[in-house]
Amino acid sequence: MNIAIRNGRLVDPKNRIDQQADVFIAADKIAGIGRAPANFTAEREIDAEGRIVCPGLIDLSARPGNLETDLHAAVAGGVTTLVCPPDLDPPLDEPELVERLVLQAADLGLTRLLPLGALTQNLDGERLAEMAGLHAAGCVAFSQGKRPVLDTQALLRAFEYAATFGFSIWMQPQDFYLSRNGFAHDGEVASRLGLTGIPVSAETVAIATYLTLAADTGVRLHLRRISSAIGLDMVARAQTEGIAVSCDIGIHHLHLSEHDIGFFDTNARFDPPLRSLADRDGLRRGVAAGHVALCSDHTPLGYDDKLLPFGEAKPGATGLELLLPLTLQWGRETGLSLTQTLAPLTCVSAAILGRHDLGHLGIGAEADVCIFAPDEIWKVTPENLVSGSKHSPFLGRELTGKTKTSIVGGRVVYF
Repeated sequence: MNIAIRNGRLVDPKNRIDQQADVFIAADKIAGIGRAPANFTAEREIDAEGRIVCPGLIDLSARPGNLETDLHAAVAGGVTTLVCPPDLDPPLDEPELVERLVLQAADLGLTRLLPLGALTQNLDGERLAEMAGLHAAGCVAFSQGKRPVLDTQALLRAFEYAATFGFSIWMQPQDFYLSRNGFAHDGEVASRLGLTGIPVSAETVAIATYLTLAADTGVRLHLRRISSAIGLDMVARAQTEGIAVSCDIGIHHLHLSEHDIGFFDTNARFDPPLRSLADRDGLRRGVAAGHVALCSDHTPLGYDDKLLPFGEAKPGATGLELLLPLTLQWGRETGLSLTQTLAPLTCVSAAILGRHDLGHLGIGAEADVCIFAPDEIWKVTPENLVSGSKHSPFLGRELTGKTKTSIVGGRVVYF
């Protein structure tokens, strides 16, 4: 379908565009900016006056519960590409399972879903999964999700194999033994509440291990959901040393700290945990410096999963519909331009995926578009969330910025 998006403010971080410009879509691609291509006739026109037109958001870490419900939540949040981890039920360690998931998502015709394949069979951390077959089935990289690989020799073999075939490995840096039985950041709040803490060293020890193996093997490494300022500094230093490493941060870690646990608020239990105010502020500065992606870390949980003592409650919260407004809030508070603010959700994430057709609105790019009202204020309530999971530490807060239209591959999927 030929679509003309008129009267909007086009913000495209990769191409450094921030101006009033019409956008034209034809044959599922961006066909024109500012001026319609020759012989173009719009079959549908969208009036974006007073709204921002930007590349569709790319969420590098979102765990679908009910697939249909959560993909609807994604497009309601402007997320047009979603990367899901392999530690689903069952884990994505066989090509047939990946093909089925990709086909189910495609049949829904909503957000583009890109799965991560299991690094080891059944995520047991011992035997390598069939990476070549998983890649052919649609996996964009390989990961253990939240499951550890305790045998570092097995991990080295996995890195070597992936490097040989040009596959990327995505790991959550958290040392199993240092984080075992922990529930919160190892700091003053955990001490006051009597909670077993997870020290920052649980993250930095794992980062050091992964960076050493990446340097030895040359594998492309992505570190998922960094939670500490020193961890982010380690990644930045490794990048200057020539190691092929990237990372992402959960958006809640830019806004919350250990103090938001309050008196055992299970909605504020995350994995990795919310850390100190110094860590939060360090992460905010680090993302502003560039080349770090932001993700929702969407983890849908049922009512009973949180109605438990803090240490027994499952970690995670809904996040797909909050990713954009929370990112906009961070950008305003940090004094960033809109192009700088949206980069961690668009072109930075696309570069990590190696998808040069995503994350921008240049001519010939995939027609993935998010149109949002930048000044619309809305309250986070269970009734206002599309996702089937209603748990969030941001419930009751007023946020600014609301998605109005999402277009995926030239198809209007949310309006």
